[in-house]
Amino acid sequence: MVFTKFGRNTEIRKYQVKHVIDTLITDNLGRPSYRVYRYLSDSTGTQPWQPSGTYFITPLSDQVELIEDNLRFIKMHLPIRNGFSWKGNRFLPSDPYGTIYNFSNDDSMEAWDFYFDGEPSSFTYRGINYTDVHSIEQVDEAFNVPITSPTAYAAKSRSVEKYAKNIGLVYREYELWEYQPNPGGAGGPYKTGFGITMWMVDHN
Repeated sequence: MVFTKFGRNTEIRKYQVKHVIDTLITDNLGRPSYRVYRYLSDSTGTQPWQPSGTYFITPLSDQVELIEDNLRFIKMHLPIRNGFSWKGNRFLPSDPYGTIYNFSNDDSMEAWDFYFDGEPSSFTYRGINYTDVHSIEQVDEAFNVPITSPTAYAAKSRSVEKYAKNIGLVYREYELWEYQPNPGGAGGPYKTGFGITMWMVDHN
């Protein structure tokens, strides 16, 4: 989800994404880390795959870290137990998206409490079923959403990920946006931010 025409329009753009583990490297802290290449195609996956950046996965004795665009996240942490929580964004700088988006959603991301939500269970999305799925809640905050008062400020911060045993990430929601009523301003109300919904369609 992106906001175009100076934040006045909401557009949904669809892609297929392919993640390919390249090789085991040593990260800048001297730890073994996997480099992952990302490729994009159209929503049907029929167009040629185009490179779309890299990220790094670092499995440690008690946690799994992911580094992307110089941002470091703790995606999973032991013990894997219902209700166990950790500061998954504690390595993030202040306003990590500040150079891209003018919103306040990222003002305290380092304080988000990640936690295992419930026992492993089955999960079905878009006709695909997975078993032994752990759900990791990260943030679920909203104000004036849906926007019932267009003259008032609104915002949404939502992040959740689901991991299936012996597979990995099978579903992700990541939505950070802010609505400004902009009374008297040129162009009227606008939104700034983004939203991502991802689900696994295949794996080897």
